[in-house]
Amino acid sequence: MIIFKYRKEESRRGGTVYRPVADIEFKAENSEWIEDHLYIDSGADITLVPLSFGKLLGFDIVEDEIEELYGVGGRGVPVIFKQIDVKIENYEFKVKVAWALIEEVPPLLGRHDIFDNFHIKFKQDEGIIEFVKIN
Repeated sequence: MIIFKYRKEESRRGGTVYRPVADIEFKAENSEWIEDHLYIDSGADITLVPLSFGKLLGFDIVEDEIEELYGVGGRGVPVIFKQIDVKIENYEFKVKVAWALIEEVPPLLGRHDIFDNFHIKFKQDEGIIEFVKIN
């Protein structure tokens, strides 16, 4: 079992909020592992990373691969879909991610490929999230 903790943050409206965050390593184009801290979002279909993080991973913008991704706000975000190796603790596997071509998006850990590999239990009252590998 892998345990992540809720992260204490300041709310935009003032006050404190605790958000579920996972530490995920992504394999860059140069084979280096780069860690990021993504919000675990059970409402997100796919994992989303902002422009600068994709550049750090070595992604290149290919004009004919750009698509629009729509979320709760209904505003389209230009993205390029990528298949990338990730590591969660000792587990390494491929994940489809949406690389946002803008910076103004939070890094999100979505359901696709992640929830297929782990049972995930949010224990907000304890401030933890449990990931249990599915055989």
